[in-house]
Amino acid sequence: MENHKQEEIFAGKWYAHPPMRNALIAGLLTGTALGLGYLGYISSATEIAIYIVAIILGGYHWTREGIEELFEEREIGIEMLMIAATVGSAILGMWDEAAFLVVLYGAAEGLEEYTYAKTRHSIRELLDLAPKEARVLKDGREITIPAEEIRVGDIFIVRPGESLPTDGVIVKGKSSIDEAPVTGESIPVEKKEGMKVFAATMNQEGALEIKATATFANNTLSKMIHLVEEAQEQKGKAQLFIEKFGRKYSPAVLLSALLMIVIPALLGVSVSFWATRAVVLLVAAAPCALIMSTPVAIATGIGRAGRTGVLIKGGIHLENLGKIKVVAFDKTGTLTRGQPVVTDIIALEGAETDILRLAYSVERFSEHPLARAIVRKAEEAGIESSQATNFSALTGSGARATIGEKTVYVGKQSLFREFGQDVQSLPRIEELRRAGKTIILVGTRESVVGILALRDEIRPQARAVIEQLHNMGVKVAMLTGDNKITAGAIAAELNLDEVRADLKPEDKINVVVELEQKYGAVAMVGDGINDAPALARATVGIAMGTAGTDAAIEAADTALMADDLTKVPFALELGKRAKSISTQNVIFSLLILAVLIPTALMGMMSVAAAVFFHESSELLAVANGLRVGRG
Repeated sequence: MENHKQEEIFAGKWYAHPPMRNALIAGLLTGTALGLGYLGYISSATEIAIYIVAIILGGYHWTREGIEELFEEREIGIEMLMIAATVGSAILGMWDEAAFLVVLYGAAEGLEEYTYAKTRHSIRELLDLAPKEARVLKDGREITIPAEEIRVGDIFIVRPGESLPTDGVIVKGKSSIDEAPVTGESIPVEKKEGMKVFAATMNQEGALEIKATATFANNTLSKMIHLVEEAQEQKGKAQLFIEKFGRKYSPAVLLSALLMIVIPALLGVSVSFWATRAVVLLVAAAPCALIMSTPVAIATGIGRAGRTGVLIKGGIHLENLGKIKVVAFDKTGTLTRGQPVVTDIIALEGAETDILRLAYSVERFSEHPLARAIVRKAEEAGIESSQATNFSALTGSGARATIGEKTVYVGKQSLFREFGQDVQSLPRIEELRRAGKTIILVGTRESVVGILALRDEIRPQARAVIEQLHNMGVKVAMLTGDNKITAGAIAAELNLDEVRADLKPEDKINVVVELEQKYGAVAMVGDGINDAPALARATVGIAMGTAGTDAAIEAADTALMADDLTKVPFALELGKRAKSISTQNVIFSLLILAVLIPTALMGMMSVAAAVFFHESSELLAVANGLRVGRG
């Protein structure tokens, strides 16, 4: 169904949806005609006339769809089977059966369309969270304009308790922002000047001035909704197979029904008897429940994921998430924070604060990530730097600066080995190395006065997530470019099943292939850019922390809008649930057909009974599919 039709469905209540409304009116007409005719209050001709009105009214929408499909797509669909059954019933004089068929089929189709469209509409409701107006600064004045008129570069104001109209960068102020509509993260995030913020997120505390980086139509939320809607249109392997089967099966059913009429006629046997069976067969054998067995489950699953900040880019990827046997995580920025921190300070001369002050005084001039970590540690401890001059970065080794009358060096063990010092005999060096920590020495050419140990800290949720994956029967691997000692220490701490170290980006592709051969379907979790080759090769590539990052979203099959590892097992569970429910629906639908078709051929069922069981099975399949969207 096209998007504008989807929106039309939600113009009012379910009973105001045209197909549903017409089916209800047709049902009232059919019931009235049946009751008045039975009581003898109306003539047979009047009763038939009311049935004809009911048939025209109740069958208008799905009959038009069936005829359009026949002439535009050259395909015989389920609607054509129902049209043939209705016409056949009328020709045989079973006007009440024909009307009953039209009413029940129309109601089932209308309700099916409504429930399917509702799964599509739920993700669009997120747009309602973005304000319709924005306060923009123009020539020093604050003016209110429609949110759609915001242009890139405009400065807009957001006060506490208000939502953001579009994406931007904070230019003035700081606050905590509730990003749940975009990232699914329930805990507000602290934001300050220079940080990105997203449309429809809620400002919790301070007033903010924000420079727009996207228009309303092109902001992160709008893109996310568009991606989810596109994904819901993409079909999985099971759905494609069923639709392909249906394109051959429906014409076969129609041909079989025609033969049940033509052959008896050629043999001089009663056509009426076989024509009735043919009509029942058309209804009983129509594969409605089978055709709807997977799309509702897939659309509901993708919609639910989108509302929690997980973008699954198609039905095939949701299916594949349900097959995953091993999850391979990139280390830096995925299992770890991607930001080194000082974990140990060992003073060989003086106090720990003295060692940190010396290192801080030198490294505050450097932009190296390890230097930044030392500076953060000193600032958090409230340490003031000493006067340092003649700073010089020693590429690949460290840095030096003059403090007082001494030249102080801060760098790797290899730097101090060049000075002729026995660094291997320093206390705790081997212990720190085995723990996977980076060792930085502080001292002069003559002696080492202190040791700093740094490590990229493991994310707080990592242990719980890996345990959850293990409980799901999923193996966990870590792929990293770091050395084996660092990788081994983290792997031991997290209880990983596999660890591969010293990998270049292209090496990760080979490891993904090995894991696939060893365990089965592989999900690769990374940042979506550096790990793009491995993400593309994995059964499912999952990019983390992609809010506002087009490149990362494009690189993966599934994108996590927030840096939230807990969304990985959530996505896998959702995939398994969708796969399980789709399988249940397929089996149920095939069993229904296996029972109804022989029953119809043996003449053990009326048209009304066939319609009742057929439509009931279809609605049960739809209702079961909707369970994917429930927690």
